[in-house]
Amino acid sequence: MGAVLLAILVVPFAACLVCFVAPVKVAKVVTLSSGVATFGLALVLVPSHEVATAASGWLRADALSVVFLVAVTFLYAATSVFTVGYMRPGSGASEARYSRRFFIGFNLFAWAMAMTPLVNGLALLWVAVEVTTVVSALLVAIGDTDGGVEAAWKYVLIASMGLGIALFATVLMYYAGSSVLGGSYELFYPKLLGAAAHFPPEIVRLSFGLAVLGFGTKMGLVPVHTWLPDAHSEAPTPVSALLSGALLTVSFYAILRFYQVTIKAIGPAFPRDVLLVFGLASLVLAALYLASQRDLKRLFAYSSIEHMGILAIGMSFSAPIAVIGVLLHVLAHAAAKSTAFFGAGSVIAKFGTKEIGRIQGGVGALPWSGPMLLLAVLGLGAMPPFGVFRSEFYIVEGGLQHGSTALCAVLVVFVTCAFLGLSWSASQTMLSPTPKGVVRGEVSAWMAASMVIGLAGLVVLGVHPPAQLSGLLERAAAELGARR
Repeated sequence: MGAVLLAILVVPFAACLVCFVAPVKVAKVVTLSSGVATFGLALVLVPSHEVATAASGWLRADALSVVFLVAVTFLYAATSVFTVGYMRPGSGASEARYSRRFFIGFNLFAWAMAMTPLVNGLALLWVAVEVTTVVSALLVAIGDTDGGVEAAWKYVLIASMGLGIALFATVLMYYAGSSVLGGSYELFYPKLLGAAAHFPPEIVRLSFGLAVLGFGTKMGLVPVHTWLPDAHSEAPTPVSALLSGALLTVSFYAILRFYQVTIKAIGPAFPRDVLLVFGLASLVLAALYLASQRDLKRLFAYSSIEHMGILAIGMSFSAPIAVIGVLLHVLAHAAAKSTAFFGAGSVIAKFGTKEIGRIQGGVGALPWSGPMLLLAVLGLGAMPPFGVFRSEFYIVEGGLQHGSTALCAVLVVFVTCAFLGLSWSASQTMLSPTPKGVVRGEVSAWMAASMVIGLAGLVVLGVHPPAQLSGLLERAAAELGARR
């Protein structure tokens, strides 16, 4: 399996290098091939019950790593399909330069996000998350618009401060381990987990709190979320899909690695309380903001904040079924949110605007993308038979088993409020009469096909997840301390 880990990192990086010199048409084919191949390689790891290692132990994939790797690579593959239709060849040299820069950055971004769950150790994890920040910030500003540049600078400033805090959290965890492991050691996960029971509790508490605050900046947790709506709104649509569906959850993965060490050192009570506070704040604020959005992509950006809050709340419940629900939610949210952004991209390309008030008759104008966008909104709202319904059902069931009846009630109420805000805006744009002069038809068959892929994954996760995937989720939950 070590060769598979290396291949997962080599393929997108090689695609990035090819895009430096290849024409745009070739870059499209290379990017699409790289996305599909990388996802296929990740699926190879799903049935394995063994921890895969490579590069002398610097790369490592346990069940938790594979869950997030599947989410990232699925989005890489689906978004690669979308980009084939989204990136249309231009006639001028400036359009060709833009396309080349886009495909280089797109593949490099996917490579960095795939690397994050594969590196072994908290220090390398921080480096990998930092790389995703640099590359994604450049992609947000790639259009060279005033709004894009402003959003990118805001993102860089806030994320850099957050990652500075996360670096301090990493240093503190190293210091906590030095009392047991000596003054010089690698921050590899097995080494930390094996010795965590003897770490100084006060240092571990401080490290975890700072890790949630620091990496929570990249995850979009309130109150360190302020970069997210602007960046997701101004970025090219494929980048928005990767930001919401993959980057946020990769940052959540970093928090979970600190969570693993913390519960070994001081027990689960403190880390769960911290996650509950951040999760509730994120859910409540996002649900309220969703009702007042006037920009289609900002609407889905605030939906992402809502779902990150659900992940944090789910981890605050101790029942194993809730943790399994959280991990399933990572996959289901990736499929649903990417589909929603793909639909938003088709709508924006059709109507030439992101303003919800100026978009009318989406279903009539886009016979495939329009209805699928509505289905994606229903999926995000946890309607059956989609995967988000199953994952949130597991989380609520776990909360009830944990005895957190009041918290479950709050969760259900604000998830419902968020769905009402999301569905109201979507219905206003998609179900209203189509204005005269709007030509009925899809912008691109490739863009519509990417939505089919996302919805298919969402339905599979909701109706009957494959047995091997269910086993993977159970093993990952056990690694997080949740055993049946």
